[in-house]
Amino acid sequence: MKIDTLIRLAKGTYRWSAIPFSRLSQKSKPRSYVLGMSTWKDFISYWLPNEDIVRRDKGLTRLDFYTSIAPWILARPGSKIYVWGYKVPDYVKSFTEKWKIPLVRVEDGFLRSVALGATKAPPLSLCFDMSAMYFDATKQSDLERLLQTYDFAGDPALIRRAKVGIESLINSRLSKYNTSNDVNVEVIYGPKLRKRVLVVGQVEGDASIEKGCSRKINNNDLVMIAARENPNAQIIYKPHPEVLHGTRPNQSKPEEVKHVALILDQDITLADAFKTVDHVYTITSLSGFEALIRGIKVTCLGMPFYAGWGATDDRQKCIRRTAKRSVEEIFAASYILYANYYDPILQKKMTFEGALELLTWMKAKQTDGDIATVPTSVLSARKLPETIVGETLTANKIKLLRQTLDFLDPPKKTLPKPGAKKRLMPPAKR
Repeated sequence: MKIDTLIRLAKGTYRWSAIPFSRLSQKSKPRSYVLGMSTWKDFISYWLPNEDIVRRDKGLTRLDFYTSIAPWILARPGSKIYVWGYKVPDYVKSFTEKWKIPLVRVEDGFLRSVALGATKAPPLSLCFDMSAMYFDATKQSDLERLLQTYDFAGDPALIRRAKVGIESLINSRLSKYNTSNDVNVEVIYGPKLRKRVLVVGQVEGDASIEKGCSRKINNNDLVMIAARENPNAQIIYKPHPEVLHGTRPNQSKPEEVKHVALILDQDITLADAFKTVDHVYTITSLSGFEALIRGIKVTCLGMPFYAGWGATDDRQKCIRRTAKRSVEEIFAASYILYANYYDPILQKKMTFEGALELLTWMKAKQTDGDIATVPTSVLSARKLPETIVGETLTANKIKLLRQTLDFLDPPKKTLPKPGAKKRLMPPAKR
């Protein structure tokens, strides 16, 4: 056995033996252990300002966990573990279940950023769930429980906020990610002479499909189902941006369904893609809910968080979801009550409304610099934290400044240059 392994075992033995004494002393404060997250996700510390955080990034072994972390978690009653989604080793999950240690799962919220998460831009919203992730239909998440039990009828102010929030979100033309291009979609779609059905693709193998769809189905299957069920309609297929860019391997090829659908071979905004559309098909994509708030009929082959409440055409059932919810109630629960929002520039929590204003400001700044239409309250708030201005720049302050600048102007992800490709479908005749 290697000497460093023996040393860690010795340290672990000492720490385990110290647990009862630490418990009796009552001096050990709870800690929050952030395990297995990518190193660039150090923004998590800003979201937990009042917690004593210990981070162990990727590379955590079973031996490391049981010798360096587990003893101190037990020695500090009230401690908890934070992980990203379902990226947690089974031994950590078993430990938390055995010792009743809170395991908090973290995932991007529904209004994230201007840039993709792959560019390492910090998120405006995160979801923290102690039960299961919101996209997991196999278990009851905190969001599902909220939708099932919350007294929306007794909270008319919340519903008013939701109605205004929906209108504001639609008018903003924003989505979870906001890297797509604005286009004249009428030129692409051509004249509307019949029912128009939009099929929204996803990354096949995504956790939301694996956890939210009870059967194996890919994007091409979804297109074929939409075409079969709407024989006289114009079928339009919007592949996921990562499929278009070819950055995700082992995906079904859009050209294989070009005989039944118009394939959108450029990444256009959802706000444009939804124009003149009568019906949307999806597996579990958040895009389905963004269509729903626009009054478009939505068919779900899987069971996303917004399905099963009577607002969508569902092909999968969830016996736990028995309440009937309106689109406004689903929006209120998910975007206002469940998701958390944080301003990474001013370093403070904010509401959904504040996040939407900030994201609007971000999008305007990144595109053409035209901020004339952005609310004055947003413009006046955009400044560096006062804790930085006028002080000596320490390493931590330089790091925060760099994060602020990266947020204002996210670095572009370097993608392999694709070879020349043919148009999947000829342009519509004008």
